[in-house]
Amino acid sequence: MPRAVKFSRYGGTEVLEIAEVERPSPGKGEILVRTVVAPINPGEIGIREGVFADFWPAAFPEGQGNDFAGWVAETGDGVSGFAVGDEVIGYAPRAAQADYVVLPATVAARKPAGIAWEQAAPLSAVGVTAWAAVNAVAPAAGETVVVSAAAGGVGVLAAQLAVLRGARVIGTAGRQNSDFLRSIGVVPVLHGEGLSNRIREVAPNGVDAFIDTFGSGNVDVAIALGVQPRRINTIADGRAVARHDVRHQAQEQAFTPELVEELASLVEQGLLSVPIARVYPLEEVRAAYDELGKRHTRGKIVLSLVAASERHTPLR
Repeated sequence: MPRAVKFSRYGGTEVLEIAEVERPSPGKGEILVRTVVAPINPGEIGIREGVFADFWPAAFPEGQGNDFAGWVAETGDGVSGFAVGDEVIGYAPRAAQADYVVLPATVAARKPAGIAWEQAAPLSAVGVTAWAAVNAVAPAAGETVVVSAAAGGVGVLAAQLAVLRGARVIGTAGRQNSDFLRSIGVVPVLHGEGLSNRIREVAPNGVDAFIDTFGSGNVDVAIALGVQPRRINTIADGRAVARHDVRHQAQEQAFTPELVEELASLVEQGLLSVPIARVYPLEEVRAAYDELGKRHTRGKIVLSLVAASERHTPLR
C-alpha cells in the first residue's frame, strides 16, 4: 500500500512513523502525483515539536513535508494542462512526504527534463523563499549584501540570486564552508561572536542590504552595521520584525508555479545550483531530521521515495 510519513503527537523524531494509507484520488481540477523525492525543512521540525501549535496546530495523525517532485499519475475532471507521466514540481503543505500527493493543477509547476529530481523539488519552497528575500531587499549591481547561513538551504540560493543581480555578496557560515562559498562567488565570513567586526573588515564601505535566513540575532547585527530596516529581510526572526520593522518576505508571499519554473530554468542553464547534502530513503526519515536538526547542513537534505532505477519510467 502507499506510504506516508505521519505523527500522532508532538515530540522529537521518535514520533515519526511511516504509515500505510489509501491511494488518494484527484478531484475536479486536481492531479495525483507519484512522489519521487521530497526535501525536508527546518520549519517542519517546529511544527512536529509543537513550537507553532498556537497558530499552526496539528490535526493528528498529521502528515509532514511541503515540497516535492514527481510524475502525474492521474488527472481529475477538468484538467487540461497536465497528462499522466508529466514531470512536475509541487507544494502541498503537510502532505508531501507520501508516495502519492493530490494538489490543484493550477499550483503545479513543470519540471525540466534536464535537471535532477533532487535539485528540482526544493525550488517550490526554499527556491521561492530565497527569491522573495532577495526581491525584498532589491540589491542593485555593485551593492554589498550580507546573507546569513549562506551555505544553508535558503541561504545558498539567496546568495546566488543576489550574485546574479550583480551584487557583492558576503555570506556568513562555518569555517568548513568557506571554500564552497568562494566557489559560488560569495565572500565568506565566519559566523558567531564578533560577526559585525568581521563584516566591517571585508566591507569597509558599508553594507547596503541584509538577508537573514537563520535568526539568532542576525537582524541586530544588520542594524548595528547601519543597514536600513527596509533593506533587511528575515525569514527566521519574527520578534525582530516587530522590534525593528524589518521585512519578512518568504515563500507565502511569492509562490507561483511560473516563478518555480523560472527558477528551474536557471538551474537547467547552470546559472543556479541547488546543493544536495544527502539523500535518505523514506524509511530513514527520522535519521534525516536528526541530521537537519544539527543546523550545519550545506544545501538540502532530501527523502527519496522511488528507487533510482525506476525514476525514468512514469507510472501509468
